[in-house]
Amino acid sequence: MSDIYKKYFPHLTDRQSRQLSEMEELFKEVNKKVNVVSRQDIENISVNHILHSLAIAKYLSFSPGSLVIDLGTGGGLPGLPLAVLFPEVRFHLIDRIGKKINAAKEIAEKLGLGNVSFQHGDMGECKEKADFIVSRAVTDHPSLIKISRKNISKESRNALPNGLITLKGGDISGELGKFSSISEIIPISSYFEEPFFATKKIVYTPIPV
Repeated sequence: MSDIYKKYFPHLTDRQSRQLSEMEELFKEVNKKVNVVSRQDIENISVNHILHSLAIAKYLSFSPGSLVIDLGTGGGLPGLPLAVLFPEVRFHLIDRIGKKINAAKEIAEKLGLGNVSFQHGDMGECKEKADFIVSRAVTDHPSLIKISRKNISKESRNALPNGLITLKGGDISGELGKFSSISEIIPISSYFEEPFFATKKIVYTPIPV
């Protein structure tokens, strides 16, 4: 399924294409031991999980030297696919479930990703100051802002102010509350044509707010 990545990211290097293809197989392999992706959905890993994660790269190209925290990464989504696309950006992956963070670490090691670090625990234990925090299917957006704002660096180096970027599905208009006026909601269908993305969105909120 590597052609799906080249379709939307034509400037991928041969190494990046190979890493994304290998990532599909590695997720299938680790998923036999640790349920990091629904077993009913693992055959859709390329579109529903890896490409979905890469939607963030369509929205924002992280500047070299940036630090991105993936909060509630599970088995490494969206952090590991993004780490492939941005080898000069550091990604710090956090999850409370040890066997899932170990699975993500195993995938990263087998792919030779040297720009990824891992933390078994929660955001309250993290001392890192990041440019962006990304998250996929963890909790509601305002809750993520509350627990992560202390970890956002005051120094900005990207095209957008530092903040939180989440991947969401369905109608989220009521979820944002007081943050709705400063947040941006981007339909992923504007980037990817596969039916899976019809209701999927990126939500960005600058922090501090």
